[in-house]
Amino acid sequence: MRVARAFRLSIIAAMTALALSGCMRRTASVAVSPQSSLDSIAYAGSPAMPVAYAAPTPLPAPYDAPYHLDAGDKLRVVVYGQEGLTNTYSISAGGTITMPLIGAVPARGRTPQGLAADIAARLRNGFIREPSVAVEIEAYRPFFILGEVQAPGQYPYVPNMTAESAVAIAGGFSPRARKDLVTITHTDAAGTSRTVAPPGTPIGPGDTVLVGERWF
Repeated sequence: MRVARAFRLSIIAAMTALALSGCMRRTASVAVSPQSSLDSIAYAGSPAMPVAYAAPTPLPAPYDAPYHLDAGDKLRVVVYGQEGLTNTYSISAGGTITMPLIGAVPARGRTPQGLAADIAARLRNGFIREPSVAVEIEAYRPFFILGEVQAPGQYPYVPNMTAESAVAIAGGFSPRARKDLVTITHTDAAGTSRTVAPPGTPIGPGDTVLVGERWF
């Protein structure tokens, strides 16, 4: 009897242990979160992984300095209410434009606004009581490109040009051209300057771009 009773107790203890171990396994399986959920919890709100970006290539600065007129510029002069005076005038090699009533007006080295003020002052002096004048640039004087390009010569200037776009207009570099640097010659009221610069450098009306020959 004692043996049977002890045997039954051992069987009951074993079954109880198995039941408890099964409950523990079931509880653990419920507590585990899916891997994707853990990832979202672990990385939510954390900073993004660093990404390497190439430095942007700086764009050429626009040719936005106060523009000074010179020979070859073509101007549209508007005298409001005076159709006989409103016309297109080209600045001569001597640096002047010639208008009815007031004759030759110096234009070289002046800004369009300054020229408009001078024309108004001359018209006010015995011709028109209160003249209103505007001066606009209809066409810029040309630029020049020389040296190792396919078609060197003189070309119309377009605002915000660079030496690189000048080379493109001239048909591109020749096979012997040095492509990393060009020489830009600029002349204004202060005199003539010459600069060795990369092709992305802005140029102005009347400038000369020289593309040199590479040495290897």
